[in-house]
Amino acid sequence: MVSILLIEDEENIAKFIQMELEHESYTVCHVSNGREALEEAFRNNYDVILLDVMLPDLSGMEICRRIRKTSAIPIIMLTARDAIYDRVAGLDAGADDYLVKPFAIEELLARLRSVLRRIEVPTTKENVQNFGALTVDVGAHEVRVGNKKIELTKTEFDLLLLFTKNANRVLSREMMLEQVWGFETETETNVVDVYVRHLRTKLLPPANEYIETIRGVGYVMRQ
Repeated sequence: MVSILLIEDEENIAKFIQMELEHESYTVCHVSNGREALEEAFRNNYDVILLDVMLPDLSGMEICRRIRKTSAIPIIMLTARDAIYDRVAGLDAGADDYLVKPFAIEELLARLRSVLRRIEVPTTKENVQNFGALTVDVGAHEVRVGNKKIELTKTEFDLLLLFTKNANRVLSREMMLEQVWGFETETETNVVDVYVRHLRTKLLPPANEYIETIRGVGYVMRQ
């Protein structure tokens, strides 16, 4: 059974979300305090974290950054802040998705299904992608540039895998958003730009030069 850590300090919202998730057969642990939530996240193994931004004691942004130092667990941020700057800040902190309040429970469930579809991948030799100096082992969830191991979050890994599977093919932001995040909306395409920047920062030369920007269209991976 899928376990979810719900970090939300507004009791009415938390009760509603927990009730709906449990109705869908998810196991939910609710924590309302920032520091307690961080301790809980490290104490137990959860499949997904739903994280409010504004919390007592410790902000959701800081919680996300600290978790990302040691874990690639999917994190969906829940917040009333809908400015592009706030969305980008949440993604830069390491969130996999960003859902603005108020939201329909159906949308939250769809986002959950999307991140959960990307958790389990069988280990087979066919799941190893090679491109120049870059090796992407899907089963082991491991990326190497030459002999150097590169640490990526789950979303960064999935985005890189999309590139390697479509090497030398120009990918639009809309197509990438749909394939990696599982949804499509014009207002969210900047998410792709944020994560491409993350990949370029983390990958070592020459792999960080493989991803090229096609102005007005999207991106392509080629040597």
